[in-house]
Amino acid sequence: MMSRQLMAFATCRNLRGLAIALVVAGAPVLAGAQQVRAQTVAGGLEHPWAVAFLPEGRFLVTERPGRMRVVEPGGRLNEPLQGLPAVAAGGQGGLLDVVTDSDFARNRTLYFCFSEPGENGTNSTALARARLSDDRRRLEDVKVIFSQRPKVRSSAHFGCRIVERRVNGQPDGTLFLTLGERFIRMQDAQKLDNHLGKLVRVGKDGSVPPDNPFAGRAGALPEIWSYGHRNMQGATWGPDGRLWTHEHGPQGGDEINLPEPGRNYGWPVITYGENYGGGKIGDGLTARAGMEQPLHYWVPSIAPSGMAFLTSDRYGAAWKGNLFVGSLKFRYLDRIELKNGKVAAEHKLLEDVGQRIRDVRQGPDGLLYVVTDEQDGRLIRVAPE
Repeated sequence: MMSRQLMAFATCRNLRGLAIALVVAGAPVLAGAQQVRAQTVAGGLEHPWAVAFLPEGRFLVTERPGRMRVVEPGGRLNEPLQGLPAVAAGGQGGLLDVVTDSDFARNRTLYFCFSEPGENGTNSTALARARLSDDRRRLEDVKVIFSQRPKVRSSAHFGCRIVERRVNGQPDGTLFLTLGERFIRMQDAQKLDNHLGKLVRVGKDGSVPPDNPFAGRAGALPEIWSYGHRNMQGATWGPDGRLWTHEHGPQGGDEINLPEPGRNYGWPVITYGENYGGGKIGDGLTARAGMEQPLHYWVPSIAPSGMAFLTSDRYGAAWKGNLFVGSLKFRYLDRIELKNGKVAAEHKLLEDVGQRIRDVRQGPDGLLYVVTDEQDGRLIRVAPE
């Protein structure tokens, strides 16, 4: 049987041999039997991190320096929303993910996560709930419902993707939040007395669901759903009724996982990556009893960010059910074909846009939208020709 290391090498060689689909703004190209156009919806965004969808064709976009804006249907950027809490912007930190509540049309509620400042230069990832005002100019009733413990001095590995959990297709009133291990505290990802390198699940009011795997266990924080993660910057609810996540590896070893309650995903004990500059991490293990293997991993790293399933048929049957992941390092959108729950093929899109893909979402119109992590970042619609 081929080893996991050889499989990774073979995968990389095969990827280079795949037909690459180029998407040029305003020009149609062939992409998996479907012609698409990259259409700029809005520009002038400073390192946008996430996009959410509002009624009547509007968008809600976060900018990492600490701003949240409404984008009007014509692409005009409104002034930043008032009412945001203090944000520790710097390095990888700032204002990060945002999602609207499943009942947004009635309650106008949204959730966002950000790097929350603490004492003496410390910070951590926090999750807040707010209501968008009727005039779309400010956030009201802002409340932090979860704050990662402990706060540390670091500007890296905040994680920070939010997903509303569903049971039998219906929202169950809880939220998943991905949390990085803050880079300098990687060993804490294996400990249950902190939130570093964890996936957590909380109620929409910040309460702890009683069926969380560590609720009531001495020495463990009750919000924890799974642990042994590094830096999860992608998460989405799959059409299979499961949570899908991905996380950054150190130098190689980016992973896709389907986190199950109470499971240990191995970091930093097992990894398919290596230290920056070379050299094994710890004992150099890629497997260990009691630790989960990833569904898929990348060597070399693509630096994944953003993650979404396409459930519409707007791009034809070949794309429906595909998983889409942004690559920061190589500046493309990865279209991932799945077969029997495994990665069968990958296709590079948006390479000619030439910008770091930070987020990808399916909009209410069934089309894909991405934001690019640049000083002059863009909100882009991936439109079928």
